[in-house]
Amino acid sequence: MYVLPELPYAYDALAPFVSADTLRTHHDKHHRTYVEKTNDLAAKAGLAGRPLEEVVREAKRTGDKGLFNNAAQAWNHAFFWPCMRAVGGAAPAGDLAQAILRFGGLAALKDAFVEDGAGHFGSGWVWIVTGSEGLKVVTTHDAEGPLTQEGLFPLLVCDLWEHAYYLDYKNDRKAFLARWFDNVANWDFAAAQLAASDGQGQGFGYPAPEADAPAGGGRGDAERPGA
Repeated sequence: MYVLPELPYAYDALAPFVSADTLRTHHDKHHRTYVEKTNDLAAKAGLAGRPLEEVVREAKRTGDKGLFNNAAQAWNHAFFWPCMRAVGGAAPAGDLAQAILRFGGLAALKDAFVEDGAGHFGSGWVWIVTGSEGLKVVTTHDAEGPLTQEGLFPLLVCDLWEHAYYLDYKNDRKAFLARWFDNVANWDFAAAQLAASDGQGQGFGYPAPEADAPAGGGRGDAERPGA
């Protein structure tokens, strides 16, 4: 059974850029629903117990849209949470800083990230990825992501679905993306992903399925820091 990963910070750790109310709704309701539906649909497809990455790719290959949409959204959201960190984290450094310089600098990366994300029509995700051409900014629709795209390795992502920002920013997605990039983007996580893309260390993976675990997983609200 796939579990809902816990947030790696307190609900209020990202405020005022991402509110505790948004995190409670986004993580505890939206993400939880994707995980629960994935458990049901993966079992029906005979894929229960396999790594979620395999489930996403197999659902994509076979055209199982229901399973793909839920499993890929479960994975995308699990990747999204560690892409953020409490306000005041470190700036890009080391190999990541050099890769950003080759892109054109941090300001150029921010411009591409914010403009591409704000201009993306409909729901989806805006990613910073690496590949044969170095760093790139790409957007994907709905549940799509680099997991099913050859040659792209994800470093960082921000959610473009309205549930990620509407409580805090209403329809101003561009302001959300600019404040997100400047204040809560987790460059240490991106640096670890960049190293993993070059065979140094382990990249992000969804938690392995657990036997007889509740679909929500982990501690309840009363036990979570910042609850």
